[in-house]
Amino acid sequence: MKTWIVGICLLASSFLSAQDQKREVTPAVNAYPKDSIENHKSNFWDVVQNRRSVRKFKPDSIPENDLRKIIDAARMAPTSGNQQPWKFLVVRDKHQIGRMKEACIQKSLDRLDKDKRQQNEEKIRNRLAGYFSAPVYIVILTDNHSMYPDYNHWDGPLAAGYLMLAARALGYGTVFITDAIPESVTKEVLQIPDAYTRVCITPLGIPSEWPATPAKKQLDEFMIYEHF
Repeated sequence: MKTWIVGICLLASSFLSAQDQKREVTPAVNAYPKDSIENHKSNFWDVVQNRRSVRKFKPDSIPENDLRKIIDAARMAPTSGNQQPWKFLVVRDKHQIGRMKEACIQKSLDRLDKDKRQQNEEKIRNRLAGYFSAPVYIVILTDNHSMYPDYNHWDGPLAAGYLMLAARALGYGTVFITDAIPESVTKEVLQIPDAYTRVCITPLGIPSEWPATPAKKQLDEFMIYEHF
């Protein structure tokens, strides 16, 4: 009789232990109720719809944790053969930002003759003032010596897109800059090695105001099924 009772107890204990293990796994599979998942999806679409190119910023600093979240999102972008050829150069030093600004102004003035330089210097300074009003600048680079360097020109913009959406999700503005702050300026001022190619540079900060939504073409103008 005692042997039979012990056997029943061991069987029950084994069954309860298995049930406990199942219960431990269940929350990981269904970590969010359906309404939370739907809200999360809506938030993603809101971010996509509300991203804007911002060209004037408040001087408020950006917490390190937010900055790391934004770049962490960028590094998760898809990449050819998982080569991950990126570097994200973060510039927060006001002296360095000022040097980039003056170099950009000088490059713009160098394209003009002497008379036009005097007439247009203030205008050029005012035009660039907004671009250089942010507290942080991120230079997105690709490594020319990556595993598949011919694919860098696709991988780089994908990382930039992820970065800009992540920034918007946290309430920050960005803008994809190639010409207003030339690659030659960032290369010289920030001493970027020849082994890296710049994708873009973006200011990062709280917008002075969010730009209005520009006119967008209708979806049906872009979608084509099966063949032209």
